Amino acid sequence: MQFVHDTPAQRVRFATGAAREGLAAEVAVLGARRVMVIAGTGERELADRVTAGLPVVHHHDDVVMHVPVEVAERARAAAAARDADVLVSVGGGSTTGLAKAVALRTGLPIVAVPTTYAGSEATAVWGLTEDSVKTTGTDIRVLPRAIVYDAALTLSLPAELSVASGLNALAHCVDSMWAPRSDPINQALAAEGVRALEAGLPLVVKNPDGLAGREQALYGAYLSAVAFASAGAGLHHKTCHVLGGMFHLPHAQTHAVILPHVLAFNVPFAVEAEQRLAAAFGSRTAVEGLAGLRDKLGAPRSLRDLGMPQEGVVAVAEAVVAGAPAGNPRPVTLDAITELVRNAWEGAEPR
Repeated sequence: MQFVHDTPAQRVRFATGAAREGLAAEVAVLGARRVMVIAGTGERELADRVTAGLPVVHHHDDVVMHVPVEVAERARAAAAARDADVLVSVGGGSTTGLAKAVALRTGLPIVAVPTTYAGSEATAVWGLTEDSVKTTGTDIRVLPRAIVYDAALTLSLPAELSVASGLNALAHCVDSMWAPRSDPINQALAAEGVRALEAGLPLVVKNPDGLAGREQALYGAYLSAVAFASAGAGLHHKTCHVLGGMFHLPHAQTHAVILPHVLAFNVPFAVEAEQRLAAAFGSRTAVEGLAGLRDKLGAPRSLRDLGMPQEGVVAVAEAVVAGAPAGNPRPVTLDAITELVRNAWEGAEPR
């Protein structure tokens, strides 16, 4: 066994019902005096509640999925105009992504308060979209200094969106099994993330107002993101980034649709990863475990239902093959990826 594993410094506060106190403590640790709050209009009331008492100089609600470059520029200008010294993001992956776009240029520290299971808060990965092309990169400046997790903040996330967001987190775990920098440590984190998500998400669907399932899902989402941050993006995420940038499809739902197809594509060529995932699902095989979970959750199944045009299948496949990550367990050919994307568009069973 031989590997190199990096663990970037980041504090995590996990306490249900204590977001306001935890956030205040983290802002105090940073010595910040001019807080810029980034939260979409739908999260404004929640953001006001958790940031009450902080020295807020600006509330920024211009949040757009996949972080278009022009949206990032407006947020950077707002931070400069108010002389902000810390960014507080309250929301899901798009909100955290916008804070990262500001930090990438300015170096401002971020304290993230997630309200979904997106996991962006635990990674140093940034993404920007321009001319229908989503570009991603890694920079330690965009890693939030601290995360304040409070499962109660996810209660406003409907069960349907919780499923999509949770399957996005599950995709981080699966990709971490064979991504370019995969190692035994991030594989172990990913396997525990799968176990927690498999346990928590059905409880969220069964009892959306309960906290037990949401705590497990949030815990699993954090582990999945830490694993993904270390392992890097694999074939699944490359495919989803192409789809998001090209057709502006909803991020979490796209992950939920694509995941079983990439899993079925790779596991015959990744026996050890397949065994780890099957054990984490408590199933005979990884594919069966994921299929059973998706059935229990009523997960979205087709790219067609998300608004992707059929004529885009080949263009997506070509872009995925051109940018496929190194070291994928199975050879990435145009014919194979075209079939994968076409099956996902139709909502056909993965094969």
